[in-house]
Amino acid sequence: MLTDLEVVFRSLKSELGLRPIYYHKEERVDDHLFITVLAYQAVQVIRRNLKNNGINDSWSSLRKLLSGQQRVTATFKQKDGRTLHIRKTTIAEPKLKKPYDALEITPSPGRMEKRQINKTKQM
Repeated sequence: MLTDLEVVFRSLKSELGLRPIYYHKEERVDDHLFITVLAYQAVQVIRRNLKNNGINDSWSSLRKLLSGQQRVTATFKQKDGRTLHIRKTTIAEPKLKKPYDALEITPSPGRMEKRQINKTKQM
């Protein structure tokens, strides 16, 4: 259990930026600790739900499996000078179906977003 705890915290510290930070105010230390514990609890809830559905993978292997799906932004310059950004989630591979089903979440999170930015005049 201790090894598992260390692996999860190592992941949280590197990926979420929860490394030790030196604060000048005590309440910020409390906030940092609260976010760290909250993130760990979220990991444990996810893993418990997966375990209840027969998925006993380590947190490292789950992260590796789920990292295959990305949120991608494509940027296009239009003839009229505006910029169009389109953001969409990639299609989930079939091997992701079981964890998504166990967690009762959609394999296509988020929606496609289109955003146009008008060309600004530079001085």
